[in-house]
Amino acid sequence: MTDARHNFTEIANEVIFHGERVYIEKNHKPVFAIVPIEDAEALEALEDKIDIELARKALKSGKFISLGELKKQLGL
Repeated sequence: MTDARHNFTEIANEVIFHGERVYIEKNHKPVFAIVPIEDAEALEALEDKIDIELARKALKSGKFISLGELKKQLGL
């Protein structure tokens, strides 16, 4: 992480101009990545697709409750 802090501009340029994925480590273990925006957008689109599929399955199962019942269960 210290190296990344000192070389942030260089790292950013690798990601922006070369499409590199840069993994940042702390105590010799990867803890996060800096990725091109296209990678992040693709991941978000995949997550949305999975969420939609799960919602469709839930609706098909017929196992759902009303908003009022949910609020009641949550004490709202």
